[in-house]
Amino acid sequence: MTSTEAEEKAQEVLREHDTASRHRVDSELGPWRWLIFVLALGLTGFQLYTAFAGSRPTLIQGAIHVGGAMGLIFLLYPLHRSLSLREDTKPGLYWGSLVLDTILAFAAMGCSAYMVLNYDYLTGVQVQMFGYSDFDTTVALVGILLILEGTRRCVGLPIVIIATLALLYFWLGKYSPILPYHGTTWQNMVQQTWYSSRSIFGIPIQVSSTFVFLFLLFGVVLVRTNIGAYFNGLAFRLTGKFAGGPAKAAVVASAMQGTVTGSSVANAVASGSFTIPMMKKVGFKAKFAAATEATASTGGQIMPPIMGAAVFIMAEYTGIAYSTIILVAVIPAFMYFAGVMLAVHFEAKRNRIHGMRKDQLPSWKYLLTRIDQLLPLAVIIYMLMTGTTPAKAALWGIGTALVLSFLRESTRLSIRGIFEVLESGARVALPVIAACATAGMVAGIVTATGLGGRLADGILTAAGENFFLVMFFTMVACLVLGMGLPTTANYVVTATVAAPILISNFDVPILAAHLFVFYFGLLADITPPVCLAAYAASGIAGSNPLKSGVTAFRVAIAGFIVPYVFVSAPGLIFQTDDTVMHFLQVFITALLGMTAISAATAGYFFDHLHWWERIVLIAAGIAMVIPALWVSLIGIAVAVLMALLQRMRAKRRDGSTPLAERPAAAGAEA
Repeated sequence: MTSTEAEEKAQEVLREHDTASRHRVDSELGPWRWLIFVLALGLTGFQLYTAFAGSRPTLIQGAIHVGGAMGLIFLLYPLHRSLSLREDTKPGLYWGSLVLDTILAFAAMGCSAYMVLNYDYLTGVQVQMFGYSDFDTTVALVGILLILEGTRRCVGLPIVIIATLALLYFWLGKYSPILPYHGTTWQNMVQQTWYSSRSIFGIPIQVSSTFVFLFLLFGVVLVRTNIGAYFNGLAFRLTGKFAGGPAKAAVVASAMQGTVTGSSVANAVASGSFTIPMMKKVGFKAKFAAATEATASTGGQIMPPIMGAAVFIMAEYTGIAYSTIILVAVIPAFMYFAGVMLAVHFEAKRNRIHGMRKDQLPSWKYLLTRIDQLLPLAVIIYMLMTGTTPAKAALWGIGTALVLSFLRESTRLSIRGIFEVLESGARVALPVIAACATAGMVAGIVTATGLGGRLADGILTAAGENFFLVMFFTMVACLVLGMGLPTTANYVVTATVAAPILISNFDVPILAAHLFVFYFGLLADITPPVCLAAYAASGIAGSNPLKSGVTAFRVAIAGFIVPYVFVSAPGLIFQTDDTVMHFLQVFITALLGMTAISAATAGYFFDHLHWWERIVLIAAGIAMVIPALWVSLIGIAVAVLMALLQRMRAKRRDGSTPLAERPAAAGAEA
């Protein structure tokens, strides 16, 4: 498959599995193409201007941010996916839908403009004394409905359903058979949802309009200047020579690139179009190649320093500094990717898939001559860790990347290329802005109605106040709530609904609780039956989507273990005053436990595992993961015994089997 064919395949898969990619094709838009270009430049220009000059008042900043995004969404995303391609639609229907969407675009921008132009009145004494007028209420209602429709078009139905149910609960809660609420008038509902800085224009949009947009633009700059491709080369050089090299390289590359994408599905397709064919070529099954890419791409969202841009919202919700969250998140992220690497390693050993030859890998000399391409990310990390605001850190990262791009012809941007980057930055941000607006709506209603506390009480009662069962039910809630949501919206919804369950009833440290719900919300992308990232990767691999999802669940088993560990032993993420020895004990035994469980799920340790050996290893792994030292030691003893038995059996087999009769190895020599 040529690079062009791979790109076309990737776009086809994205349109199938990623709602954000089902937009109208630029070449078919006619004069509307220029309107979209101008609006996109205007949105990016506004974000850059406020990053330099300072943000406007909360409602004004949010209204311009959301209004500009909604205008672009209605122009780019049709009512139904079948209307996105002119060749698949009758001409009259295509252009008619575009005219209708233009009206909706200007209506959405008009609702936001009304708030900006009448800011003093809407926040002034007159409204406080006499309330909102009927026209104010009508504008609010239209604005809310357009945001829900825009979100459906570019994000998907799940979050719109959640938001609609939240609105109905806010309005008609007194009729709810469970968790009743006294309710309110529909007028009060729409007024509080639209004109409040605690709902649509709450923390998610406040962070999106100041920080998140700039980091998404940074990701676009890395891709368009080909600086991001350096990560792939570095990943292959570091891991390509080891057993299952291409798969391990895919894990490392996706970890580095995924942190700035904000979408596990988009990352799986973008990286997978390059890594999945290579994994299949050396001998991995298609379903495993898809599962590995999906798992790594999902893990990229938990990878510091940017964590899919959710880290900035997390800082606002928890009141904890960005630099602290970034440092704390390193340990669980390392454990997640260590678990994925172990799953890949045992799969490679089981199928005798060796590493790549030296001549297949980029040379260290080549990589060292281009090491400056790591500088933009290094600048961002340094500035975030030294207390610089995220907005300024992102600006410095963007500026550094653009300056470096001019040093080489392969990375240099033309004037037209720079304008395309600015336009792409706005377009990439659209699903995130829509999702943040709708998620903010949900968060505001949950807070206003006290729904979070009622849900916490319900789960606590169902679990019989058992801590493990509460964690389990919270995990299930996050897996359901996180289905099909972009990273930022995923975190907002799970943090609002599920995190209080752990914090209010069991005194779990706030950061541990928020990371717990963040992890499991994201893992919905690789958990059957809705595992969107696995489905997208299976489109590239040509594998069965559901089988790829089940395999991704197995590869990501560490992701399901790590949150339980750092909630049960918060010292692992430095949330208690534990000693260094206790930290090392929990960290090392958890890694050993994940090793045993990964081997058991792969069916290979030092040799192929029988069914009963897999059960024993899983039990030993669970024992090692439990923070209690004496339980971990029992697990270690059992695992060591299993390892010795495996080694002895492998030696007997290799000694009695002639070399010519042994299974052939795939790929190059290890």
